[in-house]
Amino acid sequence: MDNKNNIGDWNTGDWNTGNRNTGDWNTGDWNTGNRNTGDNNTGYRNTGNRNTGDRNTGYHNTGNYNTGDYNTGDYNTGYCNSITPEYCLIFNKKAKRSDWHNAMKPDWIYAQLTEWIYKKEMSDKEKKAYPSYVTTGGYLKCYSSLESAYVEAWGKASKEDRELTFKLPNFDIDVFKEVFGFTPVIDDKVKIVCEGKTVMISRESAKALNLV
Repeated sequence: MDNKNNIGDWNTGDWNTGNRNTGDWNTGDWNTGNRNTGDNNTGYRNTGNRNTGDRNTGYHNTGNYNTGDYNTGDYNTGYCNSITPEYCLIFNKKAKRSDWHNAMKPDWIYAQLTEWIYKKEMSDKEKKAYPSYVTTGGYLKCYSSLESAYVEAWGKASKEDRELTFKLPNFDIDVFKEVFGFTPVIDDKVKIVCEGKTVMISRESAKALNLV
């Protein structure tokens, strides 16, 4: 396999940051799989350390989509769980886990702490800072935090992808800001406070109701 654009040692795959990675888009050390952040992960899109499975957040999880530590099973939040729960919290409100599973999620929320920027996408400032782009065809951009990665991803997202955000189960704009670090704005939607709840409605509807 040809190795491209790796930073670190003993990497197999592409766009790795760290050491002894096998796979693609990893940040950390000794990862096996793709898009892992942390160390010693086996699987895909894990955040944390020593996870086995896919898309775990925490430590020592076995299974998929766990948040917490030492969980066996899927979709657990907490510690040392062996079951798969039926309910979860979505935007701080109780809902069926299947509601989230079946919802169409916007692509931008899968932002990573590292992103490969191709030569054609680089600004003049980036080209000056990373002159090696001439031979590598681009550079590996590392974000200082997930919040900054989310803001960048939102800025690049299509209108259609952004609209999916407002259709997520139990969507709450205030909770969204706490989680992602910014307030989502889309040209044809406005924020309305009704009976103490904040909702997003189309600008056209807001005008019809004399709210804007």
